[in-house]
Amino acid sequence: MSHTPPESDPGATSGAANAARSSSAARTGSAAGQHLGARPHSSRAERRDERQHTSLKRTLGIPTLVVFGLAYLVPMTVFTTYGIVNETTNGYLAAAYVITLIAVLFTALSYATMSREVASAGSAYAYARAGFGSRIGFLTGWAVLMDYVLLPMLNYLLIGVYLHEQFPAVPGWVFAMAGLVLVTALNIVGISAVKGANVVIVALQVVFFVVFFFFAARSFDPSVSLLDPFFRGDFALGPVVAGSAVLCLSFLGFDAISTMAEEAKDPQRTVPRAIILTTVLAGVFFVMVAWVCYMVFPQVITGDGADSAALTMLAHVGGNLLTALFLAAYVTGAMGSALASQASVSRILFSMGRDGVIPKRVFGFLSRRFRTPVGAILVVAVISVSAAFADVDFVASIVSFGALTAFTVVNLAVIMVFLVRRSPGRGAPSLLRHGLFPAIGFGFTVWLWTSLTGITLLVGLAWIAIGLLYLLWFTRGFRRPVPSMEID
Repeated sequence: MSHTPPESDPGATSGAANAARSSSAARTGSAAGQHLGARPHSSRAERRDERQHTSLKRTLGIPTLVVFGLAYLVPMTVFTTYGIVNETTNGYLAAAYVITLIAVLFTALSYATMSREVASAGSAYAYARAGFGSRIGFLTGWAVLMDYVLLPMLNYLLIGVYLHEQFPAVPGWVFAMAGLVLVTALNIVGISAVKGANVVIVALQVVFFVVFFFFAARSFDPSVSLLDPFFRGDFALGPVVAGSAVLCLSFLGFDAISTMAEEAKDPQRTVPRAIILTTVLAGVFFVMVAWVCYMVFPQVITGDGADSAALTMLAHVGGNLLTALFLAAYVTGAMGSALASQASVSRILFSMGRDGVIPKRVFGFLSRRFRTPVGAILVVAVISVSAAFADVDFVASIVSFGALTAFTVVNLAVIMVFLVRRSPGRGAPSLLRHGLFPAIGFGFTVWLWTSLTGITLLVGLAWIAIGLLYLLWFTRGFRRPVPSMEID
């Protein structure tokens, strides 16, 4: 671990990667030591003890990171948007997923590129700091909190709604709070517990899909051509593209992998590969499921029935058995997403707290026993208690704002780090990887912004305004620098 001096100008540094390379020299900087409360001449034993209490365990390999990302994605989400997007695209759900996969893949490449440069917890927060400095990094992290803090709450809400539907005698908030307690306990115990739980949760969803494909294989409509889910005589690009914007939110999860960088083995190698693998695997899987759904049930349900079209389709394919199994797998998937999302946001808060940007005593320390950010985990749990009375539609409507903010900044950060701050004279491959690809990812993200509602934009911008006011207070009108502490 290395301490770097606070930035006097967010645009004047060369980013987190360069700071990490000069970590041995940065340890001697008295400004950082005074700002962070360290002794100017601390002993080697004291520095080792500090590393032990501000560093996370490295236990995650590529397979575990991919499972983490898939658990965060929740493969069952393909049925959440099935009816709505099927109606919007006039039955071209599979084609819409193909377009979405292509669009998201460019942003995933930007995340993979930055994860090789910045191997620290914090995801878009750390990447924005590397590209634009601590101030923009803080505002990016603040915006991302909109996504990460609310996503666990949304999953607890869904757990309560679906289980209350199955057991109407028990209030939904009881199930939601039970899920919150279980998820919080697993996250406090450690990432190994989360890892084991995610494997089980993803496995249960795999069981559902195996059963679904078994029933579906016997229910193909003989009048439907194999290519009909992608192209027919009534194909129209506009509605399909509109559906793609909605489906983009199905891919939220690949970015969460980057928040596990400090717990990944060889993060410069494992994290980028896991990000790309998760995106491709999820995209191919979504396309395949959408294709199968059309082959067994080519009807397009419109109006009020669109919201529950997935249940109608599943009942057509496998009757009550398949719909009951779907309910169990969906609730289990929501639990897995809550596990992964709470783990991610607690590490973002830990990263920001360790930097002193938010209260360090609450967020910037690890449990001596479990080596997990207990303070950050408990804060997220307290916020999620509001799932007992929050509205699902409202929470779901603003989750996407933080994600799209992160996508936008990370794509631009690649261009800033590799082409603006460094000499771009590395040939065509570098210009493609660090210029054209992130530019395309940025363009797709701007296009996705147009799908957000006015109230979503209003709430999101108000949240960023609050973050800016806090930053102004924290830095006394930008007269004091935002502290920075890098992990090597």
